[in-house]
Amino acid sequence: MIRKIIHVDVDAFYAAVEERDDPSLKGRPVIVGGTSDRGVVTTCNYEARKFGVHSAMPLFQAKKLCPGGIYLPGRRERYQEVSAQVFQVLETFTDQLEKVSIDEAYLDITGLYQSPGVVARAIKARVKAVTGLTVSVGISYNKFLAKLGSDWNKPDGLKEITEAEIPEILKPLDIRKIHGLGEKSAGRLYAIGVHTVEDLLAYDLRTLENLLGSGGREIYERIRGRDLREVVPLHERKSLGTERTLTDNVRGEAALREVARAYFEEVTRDLKGKGLLARTLTLKVKFDDFTQITRSKSLAEATDEFRIFEPLLEDLIRQIPLAKPMRLIGVSYGGLLKNQHRQLVFDTLFELGKPPE
Repeated sequence: MIRKIIHVDVDAFYAAVEERDDPSLKGRPVIVGGTSDRGVVTTCNYEARKFGVHSAMPLFQAKKLCPGGIYLPGRRERYQEVSAQVFQVLETFTDQLEKVSIDEAYLDITGLYQSPGVVARAIKARVKAVTGLTVSVGISYNKFLAKLGSDWNKPDGLKEITEAEIPEILKPLDIRKIHGLGEKSAGRLYAIGVHTVEDLLAYDLRTLENLLGSGGREIYERIRGRDLREVVPLHERKSLGTERTLTDNVRGEAALREVARAYFEEVTRDLKGKGLLARTLTLKVKFDDFTQITRSKSLAEATDEFRIFEPLLEDLIRQIPLAKPMRLIGVSYGGLLKNQHRQLVFDTLFELGKPPE
C-alpha cells in the first residue's frame, strides 16, 4: 500500500503569533529575536524576508538590511500556548501524528478514507478558524517529499508530489532544498560545481558516500524519491532547557551563578509542569570571542527534585573557566523520562472528575 503522508508547517510561526495578537503589525516587517543588536533572528515574517532577513541571522545584520523593521523579543510561553492549539486541531484528524517542533508535524493518513487533498484543505481551514494562523501543507508518499512539498509555495501553500513526478520535479531544485543535507555538505558540493539535484543525480552511491560520509546513502536515496522513515507518534523529548544571549556581557562566578540559577529555576518548573524526570544537568557558556564550553553531571536515577539538582549546578559553575566575559548562558536537563506516578495520579483524578491539585 502506498503511504499517504502530510507535513504541516505553520507559516513564520512566532512572527505570525505576534501579528495575530497585535493586528497593527500586519503588513509591516516583523523580526522576532530581540530588540538589541545582540543575538540572532529567531524568525521573521515574509515582509521582512523581502529585505533579505532570515532565521539565524545576527540581529545587527538584520537591522542593517531592514532598519525600519519591528524588532520584538520572543514570548516562549505564548508560542507554546498557540502551538498547543494547533496540535489539538491536528490530533482531530489522526493519532498517527509526529511532532517535529513547536510549529511543524507529520501526519500519516494512509488509513483514512478521504483523499490527502481533502484532508490537507480541511487542516488548513480548521487551523485558520481556530488560531487565525495559516499553515503550508505538503503531501506525498514519504516524509522527505511531504516536507519538500510544504516548503514549495509558502506562505499558505499546498503541494502534492506524486511518485510519477520523481525525479523530474526534483531536478531543478537547489541542493540546499534537500532536507538532511547540512550547510557544510552543501558547501563541499558547491565547491565542485554541484548546485542542483540534477547535478547530484549524476553521482553514484560510492562517490556520494566518499563526499558526504555516512549521510551519503541517505541523500542518494532521497533525491530518487526513496525515504522509508515512519511517522512516529509521541516522539520522546531528549532534552529540556533554555539559553539566552545576554543584553550585556558579564564576568565572574557571581554573575554566572545569578543567571544560571534563574534559568535553572525556570527549567525545573518546566520539568515538573510537563510531568518529566531527568538524570543529567548541563550548563553551557558562550564567551565574547564566540568560543563555548558545556559541562554536565548525571545522577544514578532520574528525578525532578530541585534540591537534588541544586548541588550539581554549583559543581558545574565551579568547572567553568571565567577569564573571559560571557555573552550567552544556558541550562538544560537531559535523560528525560515520563513521571509515571505523577501521570497516574492525574489520570485517576481526571477519571473521577476532580481537578488535579
